[in-house]
Amino acid sequence: MSDAILILNAGSSSVKFSLFLAHRQPTREDLLCEGQCDGLGHAAHFLAKDRGGTVLADERFTAKVSHEQALKKILDWLERQLSDHQVIAAGHRIVHGGPRFTGPVRIDEDVKAELRRLVPLAPLHQPHHLAAIDALSKLHPHLPQIACFDTAFHHTQPRVASTFALPRHLTDEGIRRYGFHGLSYEYIASALPAILGPKEADGKVVIAHLGSGASMCALQARRSMATTMAFTPLDGLPMGQRCGNLDPGVVLYLMQQKGLAASEISDLLYKASGLKGVSGISDDMRELLASRDPHAAEAIELFVYRCCREIGSLAAALGG
Repeated sequence: MSDAILILNAGSSSVKFSLFLAHRQPTREDLLCEGQCDGLGHAAHFLAKDRGGTVLADERFTAKVSHEQALKKILDWLERQLSDHQVIAAGHRIVHGGPRFTGPVRIDEDVKAELRRLVPLAPLHQPHHLAAIDALSKLHPHLPQIACFDTAFHHTQPRVASTFALPRHLTDEGIRRYGFHGLSYEYIASALPAILGPKEADGKVVIAHLGSGASMCALQARRSMATTMAFTPLDGLPMGQRCGNLDPGVVLYLMQQKGLAASEISDLLYKASGLKGVSGISDDMRELLASRDPHAAEAIELFVYRCCREIGSLAAALGG
């Protein structure tokens, strides 16, 4: 029986998974299967494929499915489908590691307590990571679980790139720029030599991670030097539903003049802004591109404009 590593990425409405043969540095060739259970909290959909893209399972559920039920479905299917492989550990994508976690760590009660403390800094992601960790612990209490952090890749940034112009005691408490999407950037950085050539890969490069959540990162020698997201995944580019960069005075105005509570402002900035807020139609770029509504065109124009501005800013951070 061959050993395998389970990789999990738990979001608000889905649990994505990949299963790799357990090697020190697994590659795409070691991928056994991948898939997801999405639509959690509603009528869920389970889909799994092999490395070549052949569909191995495609199942829809009429009842609501929780994160724990989704994980049980994934694990039960893996045990049936790949009975000649034994899962020896699980790795989790964790969005926020704060100042403490600058590399992968084995998850224990102390680590989970720190991840819970960081929930306010990544409210759209961190609670669902913790739900997946707890669910897997309940289903397989002795399975080692490893946390891999989106913030860790940006640990190489110079202090000037990660510091806010705030009183020093707040900076010392950990209020600074962290950056996100680091696991994506780390993979891209590892692939750059094969794409650009070794010399160009170690030069000055700007990478764009564009999706519902969007950011950019400036690399030099394949190390993060600056990025658009900051203390939380709310900053930087306008996103599907997130506002991106915003004058802090707007938040003060909403509180002091409009009478909005902190929870209302959080919902506004995280769930009702970005492409969705500007267009008034959708947070999906495909729907906006297909629309003839002028507000959809305005949302697209704003997104492109801000992308161009951020590329220029990151190029300047690299010295041109």
